[in-house]
Amino acid sequence: MEVILRADVEKVGSRGQVVKVANGYARNYLLPKHLAVAASESNKKIVEQERQAHVRREAKDKSGAEDLAKLMAGISVTIAHKAGEQDQLFGSVTSKDIAEALEKRNFTIDRKKIHLDEPIRQLGEFKVPVKLHRDVTIEIGVQVVREEE
Repeated sequence: MEVILRADVEKVGSRGQVVKVANGYARNYLLPKHLAVAASESNKKIVEQERQAHVRREAKDKSGAEDLAKLMAGISVTIAHKAGEQDQLFGSVTSKDIAEALEKRNFTIDRKKIHLDEPIRQLGEFKVPVKLHRDVTIEIGVQVVREEE
């Protein structure tokens, strides 16, 4: 069965592409989840219009992310946390803590966009990547200091 993909589907194809898939896969998975539509002439025109709108929206999102990246260039946040003898933290600093610190600096960033390989468990300075857009990633400085008691 030939279908037109309305979203990127892993190992099948990308948005707007006409692909040939098994009938059962199309009927039971792609069509009910609105990931694809049957390949007809009218559907091809509709999907092409959706693709063009998606490209325009994507370009607008990317330019907005680039502008935000310019504003955030060189920004550093300081997070105070309780620590033990060998600069080991009691607990850890997560992406949520970094997002809250950025919020205090008037930057609203979703914590899912802050990519920590693992939570920070030591005092010190760290570079943390923030993925603002698929093509726009910046690094912010995170300084973890001992909380004064």
